[in-house]
Amino acid sequence: MKAGEGKQGRVFIIRLEDGDVLPDCISRFAEEKGVKNGFVLLVGGISSGQVVVGPRYTEKMPPDPMLLPIDGAHEVAGVGVIAPGEDGKPVLHIHAALGRAGKTTTGCLRPGVTTWLIGEAILYEITGIDARRVTDKKSGFALLKVNG
Repeated sequence: MKAGEGKQGRVFIIRLEDGDVLPDCISRFAEEKGVKNGFVLLVGGISSGQVVVGPRYTEKMPPDPMLLPIDGAHEVAGVGVIAPGEDGKPVLHIHAALGRAGKTTTGCLRPGVTTWLIGEAILYEITGIDARRVTDKKSGFALLKVNG
């Protein structure tokens, strides 16, 4: 385990509107506000896109992601971490539970997921820490690297 300690900076309440594209719109917001590291809570609705629900084969590297389409409006509750990618821009990695008609799907929200009607997010900025995303050669994932 690697860990670092930071402090809570600014807190933003964000209203997402119908059709806003996740996780990109929150990553862009963080960049506009100069947020490098942060924690995101999300509630609301999701209408389209794809969710990663695990690797197809546990032992295979790099993993072959299983993608499920989001077919229609779903309720959503999610949490995520913002850290700069290798280009220095903030990247939101967010997992969420999506519910519809008594069934729940949980997974990683992929770029292109759209808000249905409304989404509400709280972005907690974390300052005084050096955490970033670095591509792991084995998995191909942009993994969180924490210094200090």
